[in-house]
Amino acid sequence: MLSIALAGKPNAGKSTFYTAATMADVDVANYPFTTIDANRGVSYVRTECPCLEREERCGNENCHDGKRYVPIELLDVAGLVPGAHEGKGLGNQFLDELTNADVIVNVIDASGGTNEKGEPVDIGSHDPLEDIDFIETEMDMWLAGIVERNWEGVERKSRSPDFDLDEVLGDMMSGFGASPTDIARILRELEYPADPIQWTDDDREALATEIRQRTKPIVVAANKIDVAPEENVDRLLDLDKPVIPTSAEGERALRNAAEGGLIDYDPGDADFEITGDVSDAQCEALEGLQETMARWEGTGVQAALDYAVYELLDHLTAYPVQDAAKWSDGSGNVLPDAFLLAQGSTPVDLAYAVHSDIGDGYLHAVDARSSREISDSYELEEGDVIKIVSTAS
Repeated sequence: MLSIALAGKPNAGKSTFYTAATMADVDVANYPFTTIDANRGVSYVRTECPCLEREERCGNENCHDGKRYVPIELLDVAGLVPGAHEGKGLGNQFLDELTNADVIVNVIDASGGTNEKGEPVDIGSHDPLEDIDFIETEMDMWLAGIVERNWEGVERKSRSPDFDLDEVLGDMMSGFGASPTDIARILRELEYPADPIQWTDDDREALATEIRQRTKPIVVAANKIDVAPEENVDRLLDLDKPVIPTSAEGERALRNAAEGGLIDYDPGDADFEITGDVSDAQCEALEGLQETMARWEGTGVQAALDYAVYELLDHLTAYPVQDAAKWSDGSGNVLPDAFLLAQGSTPVDLAYAVHSDIGDGYLHAVDARSSREISDSYELEEGDVIKIVSTAS
Protein backbone atom coordinates (compact mmCIF):
# COMPACT_ATOMS: atom_id res chain seq x y z
CA MET A 1 0.00 0.00 0.00
CA LEU A 2 1.31 3.45 -0.89
CA SER A 3 2.22 5.62 2.09
CA ILE A 4 1.61 9.38 2.34
CA ALA A 5 3.21 11.29 5.22
CA LEU A 6 1.83 14.53 6.60
CA ALA A 7 4.68 16.94 7.34
CA GLY A 8 4.72 20.44 8.72
CA LYS A 9 5.43 22.54 11.77
CA PRO A 10 3.38 22.02 14.94
CA ASN A 11 -0.18 23.35 15.01
CA ALA A 12 -0.46 23.72 11.23
CA GLY A 13 -3.41 21.33 11.18
CA LYS A 14 -1.74 18.01 10.37
CA SER A 15 -3.67 16.04 12.96
CA THR A 16 -6.94 17.66 11.87
CA PHE A 17 -6.09 16.78 8.25
CA TYR A 18 -5.31 13.22 9.35
CA THR A 19 -8.56 12.93 11.31
CA ALA A 20 -10.60 14.30 8.42
CA ALA A 21 -8.95 11.95 5.92
CA THR A 22 -9.14 8.80 8.06
CA MET A 23 -12.01 9.50 10.51
CA ALA A 24 -9.72 8.13 13.21
CA ASP A 25 -9.64 9.51 16.75
CA VAL A 26 -6.41 11.41 17.49
CA ASP A 27 -5.46 14.26 19.80
CA VAL A 28 -6.08 17.65 18.20
CA ALA A 29 -5.20 20.77 20.20
CA ASN A 30 -3.99 24.35 19.77
CA TYR A 31 -0.47 23.85 21.13
CA PRO A 32 2.81 22.51 19.71
CA PHE A 33 3.61 18.79 19.63
CA THR A 34 0.07 17.54 20.13
CA THR A 35 1.28 14.53 18.14
CA ILE A 36 4.23 12.73 19.76
CA ASP A 37 3.87 9.17 18.56
CA ALA A 38 3.13 8.79 14.86
CA ASN A 39 -0.47 8.07 13.88
CA ARG A 40 -0.97 5.54 11.08
CA GLY A 41 -4.28 5.02 9.39
CA VAL A 42 -6.02 4.20 6.15
CA SER A 43 -7.27 6.93 3.86
CA TYR A 44 -8.26 6.89 0.20
CA VAL A 45 -7.58 8.51 -3.13
CA ARG A 46 -10.51 9.12 -5.43
CA THR A 47 -10.91 8.22 -9.09
CA GLU A 48 -13.70 7.36 -11.53
CA CYS A 49 -14.85 3.76 -11.27
CA PRO A 50 -15.12 1.82 -14.55
CA CYS A 51 -18.61 0.76 -13.49
CA LEU A 52 -19.80 4.11 -14.84
CA GLU A 53 -19.55 2.45 -18.26
CA ARG A 54 -22.01 -0.25 -17.26
CA GLU A 55 -25.77 -0.16 -16.78
CA GLU A 56 -25.47 -0.67 -13.02
CA ARG A 57 -22.96 0.53 -10.45
CA CYS A 58 -20.60 -2.12 -9.11
CA GLY A 59 -21.87 -2.05 -5.53
CA ASN A 60 -18.36 -2.16 -4.06
CA GLU A 61 -18.20 -0.60 -0.60
CA ASN A 62 -15.42 1.71 -1.83
CA CYS A 63 -17.49 2.94 -4.78
CA HIS A 64 -20.02 5.73 -4.20
CA ASP A 65 -22.12 5.92 -7.36
CA GLY A 66 -19.05 5.73 -9.60
CA LYS A 67 -16.67 7.58 -7.29
CA ARG A 68 -14.06 4.95 -6.50
CA TYR A 69 -11.96 5.28 -3.34
CA VAL A 70 -8.66 3.37 -3.36
CA PRO A 71 -6.91 2.78 0.00
CA ILE A 72 -3.55 4.29 0.90
CA GLU A 73 -1.67 4.57 4.19
CA LEU A 74 -1.66 7.99 5.84
CA LEU A 75 1.00 8.87 8.39
CA ASP A 76 0.78 11.82 10.80
CA VAL A 77 4.00 12.51 12.67
CA ALA A 78 5.29 15.02 15.20
CA GLY A 79 5.63 18.62 14.02
CA LEU A 80 8.89 19.91 12.60
CA VAL A 81 10.63 23.05 13.87
CA PRO A 82 13.74 24.88 12.60
CA GLY A 83 16.84 22.93 13.63
CA ALA A 84 14.99 19.60 13.64
CA HIS A 85 17.88 17.88 11.83
CA GLU A 86 20.02 18.83 14.84
CA GLY A 87 17.52 17.21 17.19
CA LYS A 88 15.48 20.27 18.16
CA GLY A 89 11.84 19.67 19.06
CA LEU A 90 10.99 16.11 18.09
CA GLY A 91 13.00 16.48 14.91
CA ASN A 92 14.93 13.25 14.68
CA GLN A 93 11.83 11.23 15.53
CA PHE A 94 9.85 13.15 12.92
CA LEU A 95 12.42 12.75 10.19
CA ASP A 96 13.00 9.06 10.88
CA GLU A 97 9.27 8.45 10.46
CA LEU A 98 9.44 9.84 6.93
CA THR A 99 11.85 7.16 5.74
CA ASN A 100 9.23 4.79 4.38
CA ALA A 101 6.82 7.39 2.98
CA ASP A 102 6.37 7.44 -0.79
CA VAL A 103 5.23 11.06 -0.95
CA ILE A 104 4.78 13.94 1.47
CA VAL A 105 1.96 16.42 2.01
CA ASN A 106 3.44 19.50 3.67
CA VAL A 107 0.59 20.99 5.71
CA ILE A 108 1.17 24.69 6.36
CA ASP A 109 -0.92 27.30 8.16
CA ALA A 110 -1.90 29.59 5.30
CA SER A 111 -3.55 31.99 7.76
CA GLY A 112 -0.21 33.03 9.25
CA GLY A 113 -1.72 32.38 12.67
CA THR A 114 1.18 30.30 14.02
CA ASN A 115 4.86 31.28 14.16
CA GLU A 116 7.84 29.21 13.00
CA LYS A 117 7.70 27.15 16.22
CA GLY A 118 4.00 26.41 15.84
CA GLU A 119 2.93 28.78 18.60
CA PRO A 120 -0.36 30.67 18.10
CA VAL A 121 0.00 34.31 17.01
CA ASP A 122 -2.38 36.85 15.48
CA ILE A 123 -3.69 35.75 12.09
CA GLY A 124 -1.61 37.26 9.32
CA SER A 125 1.39 38.08 11.51
CA HIS A 126 3.54 35.17 10.23
CA ASP A 127 4.47 34.68 6.58
CA PRO A 128 3.33 31.15 5.58
CA LEU A 129 5.80 31.11 2.68
CA GLU A 130 8.57 30.70 5.25
CA ASP A 131 7.04 27.37 6.30
CA ILE A 132 7.59 25.76 2.90
CA ASP A 133 11.32 26.02 2.29
CA PHE A 134 12.37 25.23 5.84
CA ILE A 135 10.68 21.82 5.71
CA GLU A 136 12.61 20.93 2.58
CA THR A 137 15.83 22.31 4.08
CA GLU A 138 15.43 20.31 7.29
CA MET A 139 14.86 17.12 5.33
CA ASP A 140 17.84 17.82 3.08
CA MET A 141 20.16 18.54 6.00
CA TRP A 142 18.95 15.47 7.87
CA LEU A 143 19.63 13.27 4.87
CA ALA A 144 22.99 14.98 4.29
CA GLY A 145 23.88 14.03 7.86
CA ILE A 146 23.10 10.39 7.11
CA VAL A 147 25.29 10.53 4.02
CA GLU A 148 28.09 12.20 6.01
CA ARG A 149 28.00 9.59 8.77
CA ASN A 150 28.30 6.79 6.21
CA TRP A 151 30.83 8.43 3.89
CA GLU A 152 33.88 6.89 5.50
CA GLY A 153 32.56 3.50 4.38
CA VAL A 154 32.18 4.82 0.82
CA GLU A 155 35.77 6.06 0.85
CA ARG A 156 37.00 2.72 2.14
CA LYS A 157 35.12 0.78 -0.55
CA SER A 158 36.38 3.16 -3.25
CA ARG A 159 39.86 1.62 -2.89
CA SER A 160 38.53 -1.69 -4.21
CA PRO A 161 39.18 -2.38 -7.94
CA ASP A 162 35.51 -3.34 -8.50
CA PHE A 163 34.16 -0.22 -6.76
CA ASP A 164 30.83 0.98 -8.19
CA LEU A 165 29.60 4.30 -6.76
CA ASP A 166 26.03 3.74 -8.00
CA GLU A 167 25.85 0.40 -6.22
CA VAL A 168 27.46 1.59 -2.98
CA LEU A 169 25.24 4.67 -2.70
CA GLY A 170 22.22 2.59 -3.69
CA ASP A 171 22.92 0.23 -0.79
CA MET A 172 23.41 3.17 1.56
CA MET A 173 20.17 4.89 0.56
CA SER A 174 17.99 1.81 0.06
CA GLY A 175 16.33 2.35 3.43
CA PHE A 176 15.30 5.83 2.29
CA GLY A 177 13.63 4.48 -0.83
CA ALA A 178 16.40 5.27 -3.34
CA SER A 179 17.14 2.42 -5.74
CA PRO A 180 20.44 1.95 -7.61
CA THR A 181 18.58 3.20 -10.71
CA ASP A 182 17.57 6.36 -8.85
CA ILE A 183 21.15 6.89 -7.71
CA ALA A 184 22.49 6.38 -11.24
CA ARG A 185 20.09 9.00 -12.63
CA ILE A 186 20.91 11.43 -9.84
CA LEU A 187 24.65 11.10 -10.34
CA ARG A 188 24.25 11.78 -14.06
CA GLU A 189 22.71 15.14 -13.16
CA LEU A 190 25.40 16.16 -10.65
CA GLU A 191 28.98 17.33 -10.97
CA TYR A 192 31.25 15.68 -8.42
CA PRO A 193 34.84 14.43 -7.95
CA ALA A 194 35.53 10.96 -9.34
CA ASP A 195 37.30 10.04 -6.11
CA PRO A 196 34.88 9.94 -3.12
CA ILE A 197 37.76 11.02 -0.88
CA GLN A 198 37.68 14.38 -2.67
CA TRP A 199 33.97 14.99 -2.04
CA THR A 200 33.14 18.09 0.03
CA ASP A 201 30.20 18.81 2.32
CA ASP A 202 28.62 20.76 -0.55
CA ASP A 203 28.87 17.70 -2.81
CA ARG A 204 27.19 15.51 -0.21
CA GLU A 205 24.48 18.08 0.47
CA ALA A 206 23.75 18.35 -3.27
CA LEU A 207 23.46 14.56 -3.41
CA ALA A 208 21.10 14.54 -0.41
CA THR A 209 18.88 17.22 -1.95
CA GLU A 210 18.58 15.33 -5.22
CA ILE A 211 17.80 12.07 -3.42
CA ARG A 212 15.11 13.75 -1.35
CA GLN A 213 13.52 15.41 -4.37
CA ARG A 214 13.43 12.14 -6.30
CA THR A 215 12.29 9.81 -3.50
CA LYS A 216 10.15 12.13 -1.35
CA PRO A 217 8.19 14.48 -3.64
CA ILE A 218 6.16 17.12 -1.81
CA VAL A 219 2.79 18.76 -2.36
CA VAL A 220 1.88 21.73 -0.16
CA ALA A 221 -1.51 21.80 1.56
CA ALA A 222 -2.22 25.49 2.23
CA ASN A 223 -4.42 24.82 5.22
CA LYS A 224 -6.92 26.97 7.14
CA ILE A 225 -8.17 28.72 3.98
CA ASP A 226 -11.45 29.39 5.76
CA VAL A 227 -9.67 31.96 7.99
CA ALA A 228 -6.61 32.81 5.87
CA PRO A 229 -6.20 36.25 4.31
CA GLU A 230 -6.91 35.69 0.62
CA GLU A 231 -3.65 37.39 -0.38
CA ASN A 232 -1.75 34.72 1.58
CA VAL A 233 -3.36 31.93 -0.41
CA ASP A 234 -2.86 33.77 -3.70
CA ARG A 235 0.87 34.22 -2.95
CA LEU A 236 1.18 30.52 -2.15
CA LEU A 237 -0.57 29.56 -5.37
CA ASP A 238 1.84 31.77 -7.32
CA LEU A 239 4.81 29.65 -6.18
CA ASP A 240 6.53 27.31 -8.62
CA LYS A 241 5.45 24.39 -6.46
CA PRO A 242 2.31 22.24 -6.29
CA VAL A 243 0.02 23.96 -3.75
CA ILE A 244 -3.53 22.83 -2.87
CA PRO A 245 -5.74 25.17 -0.77
CA THR A 246 -7.28 23.13 2.06
CA SER A 247 -9.58 23.39 5.04
CA ALA A 248 -8.96 20.31 7.15
CA GLU A 249 -11.33 21.58 9.82
CA GLY A 250 -14.04 22.02 7.19
CA GLU A 251 -13.49 18.54 5.77
CA ARG A 252 -13.70 17.00 9.23
CA ALA A 253 -16.96 18.82 9.90
CA LEU A 254 -18.41 17.64 6.58
CA ARG A 255 -17.48 14.01 7.16
CA ASN A 256 -18.95 14.10 10.66
CA ALA A 257 -22.14 15.67 9.31
CA ALA A 258 -22.38 13.09 6.52
CA GLU A 259 -21.81 10.29 9.01
CA GLY A 260 -24.59 11.72 11.14
CA GLY A 261 -27.01 11.82 8.21
CA LEU A 262 -27.21 15.62 8.15
CA ILE A 263 -25.77 16.12 4.66
CA ASP A 264 -25.16 14.23 1.43
CA TYR A 265 -21.42 14.50 0.78
CA ASP A 266 -18.65 12.35 -0.64
CA PRO A 267 -14.98 13.23 0.02
CA GLY A 268 -13.69 15.30 -2.87
CA ASP A 269 -17.08 16.77 -3.83
CA ALA A 270 -17.11 20.50 -4.52
CA ASP A 271 -20.44 20.94 -2.69
CA PHE A 272 -22.92 19.12 -0.47
CA GLU A 273 -26.64 19.00 0.18
CA ILE A 274 -28.27 19.38 3.57
CA THR A 275 -30.59 16.39 3.99
CA GLY A 276 -31.22 16.20 7.73
CA ASP A 277 -32.61 18.37 10.49
CA VAL A 278 -29.96 20.92 11.46
CA SER A 279 -30.04 23.65 14.05
CA ASP A 280 -29.71 27.31 13.14
CA ALA A 281 -26.09 27.27 14.31
CA GLN A 282 -25.33 24.16 12.26
CA CYS A 283 -27.02 25.65 9.21
CA GLU A 284 -24.98 28.83 9.53
CA ALA A 285 -21.75 26.87 9.85
CA LEU A 286 -22.59 24.69 6.86
CA GLU A 287 -23.49 27.71 4.73
CA GLY A 288 -20.11 29.23 5.64
CA LEU A 289 -18.43 26.04 4.49
CA GLN A 290 -20.33 26.15 1.22
CA GLU A 291 -18.97 29.63 0.58
CA THR A 292 -15.41 28.44 1.22
CA MET A 293 -15.90 25.40 -1.00
CA ALA A 294 -17.39 27.50 -3.79
CA ARG A 295 -14.32 29.75 -3.71
CA TRP A 296 -11.78 26.90 -3.71
CA GLU A 297 -13.77 24.08 -5.39
CA GLY A 298 -14.01 21.97 -2.23
CA THR A 299 -12.10 21.63 1.02
CA GLY A 300 -8.95 20.44 -0.77
CA VAL A 301 -8.18 17.53 1.58
CA GLN A 302 -9.13 14.86 -0.95
CA ALA A 303 -7.55 16.90 -3.76
CA ALA A 304 -4.21 17.00 -1.93
CA LEU A 305 -4.14 13.23 -1.50
CA ASP A 306 -5.21 12.66 -5.10
CA TYR A 307 -2.53 15.03 -6.40
CA ALA A 308 0.14 13.32 -4.31
CA VAL A 309 -0.63 9.89 -5.78
CA TYR A 310 -1.86 10.51 -9.31
CA GLU A 311 0.31 13.52 -10.19
CA LEU A 312 3.48 13.53 -8.06
CA LEU A 313 3.87 9.75 -7.95
CA ASP A 314 2.35 9.39 -11.41
CA HIS A 315 0.27 6.34 -10.52
CA LEU A 316 -2.80 4.81 -12.13
CA THR A 317 -5.63 2.56 -10.99
CA ALA A 318 -6.10 -0.93 -12.46
CA TYR A 319 -8.85 -3.44 -11.70
CA PRO A 320 -8.07 -7.20 -11.86
CA VAL A 321 -11.04 -9.52 -12.48
CA GLN A 322 -11.56 -13.24 -13.02
CA ASP A 323 -14.59 -13.01 -15.32
CA ALA A 324 -13.81 -10.69 -18.24
CA ALA A 325 -17.46 -10.60 -19.39
CA LYS A 326 -18.99 -9.71 -16.03
CA TRP A 327 -15.96 -7.78 -14.67
CA SER A 328 -16.23 -9.84 -11.52
CA ASP A 329 -14.34 -12.21 -9.25
CA GLY A 330 -15.23 -15.88 -8.77
CA SER A 331 -18.03 -14.97 -6.37
CA GLY A 332 -19.70 -12.55 -8.75
CA ASN A 333 -18.49 -9.36 -7.06
CA VAL A 334 -18.12 -6.69 -9.76
CA LEU A 335 -14.80 -4.82 -9.79
CA PRO A 336 -13.87 -6.19 -6.38
CA ASP A 337 -10.34 -4.76 -6.17
CA ALA A 338 -8.44 -1.68 -7.29
CA PHE A 339 -4.64 -1.43 -7.34
CA LEU A 340 -2.43 1.65 -7.57
CA LEU A 341 0.51 1.08 -9.92
CA ALA A 342 3.21 3.30 -11.36
CA GLN A 343 2.77 4.58 -14.89
CA GLY A 344 4.47 2.14 -17.26
CA SER A 345 3.32 -0.90 -15.30
CA THR A 346 2.31 -4.00 -17.26
CA PRO A 347 -0.22 -6.83 -16.74
CA VAL A 348 2.64 -8.82 -15.21
CA ASP A 349 3.15 -6.06 -12.62
CA LEU A 350 -0.56 -6.13 -11.86
CA ALA A 351 -0.41 -9.90 -11.41
CA TYR A 352 2.36 -9.54 -8.84
CA ALA A 353 0.45 -6.75 -7.11
CA VAL A 354 -2.48 -9.14 -6.65
CA HIS A 355 -0.26 -11.91 -5.25
CA SER A 356 3.27 -13.16 -5.80
CA ASP A 357 1.92 -16.62 -6.70
CA ILE A 358 -0.31 -15.06 -9.38
CA GLY A 359 2.71 -13.27 -10.77
CA ASP A 360 4.93 -16.35 -10.68
CA GLY A 361 2.28 -18.37 -12.53
CA TYR A 362 1.39 -15.61 -15.02
CA LEU A 363 0.36 -16.92 -18.45
CA HIS A 364 -1.35 -14.01 -20.19
CA ALA A 365 -3.86 -11.20 -19.69
CA VAL A 366 -7.12 -10.11 -21.29
CA ASP A 367 -8.51 -6.59 -21.65
CA ALA A 368 -12.02 -7.02 -20.20
CA ARG A 369 -13.41 -4.15 -22.26
CA SER A 370 -12.47 -5.68 -25.60
CA SER A 371 -12.19 -9.32 -24.46
CA ARG A 372 -8.91 -9.45 -26.34
CA GLU A 373 -5.62 -10.86 -25.11
CA ILE A 374 -3.03 -8.14 -24.56
CA SER A 375 0.75 -8.18 -24.70
CA ASP A 376 2.76 -8.86 -21.57
CA SER A 377 4.53 -5.55 -22.25
CA TYR A 378 1.30 -3.56 -22.65
CA GLU A 379 1.44 -0.41 -20.52
CA LEU A 380 -1.62 -0.17 -18.32
CA GLU A 381 -3.82 2.92 -18.41
CA GLU A 382 -6.01 4.53 -15.77
CA GLY A 383 -9.17 2.49 -15.24
CA ASP A 384 -8.05 -0.63 -17.10
CA VAL A 385 -10.04 -3.76 -16.23
CA ILE A 386 -7.78 -6.77 -16.70
CA LYS A 387 -8.30 -10.51 -16.46
CA ILE A 388 -5.09 -12.24 -15.35
CA VAL A 389 -4.72 -15.82 -16.46
CA SER A 390 -2.29 -17.66 -14.19
CA THR A 391 -1.50 -21.22 -13.17
CA ALA A 392 -2.14 -20.05 -9.60
CA SER A 393 -5.65 -18.76 -10.37
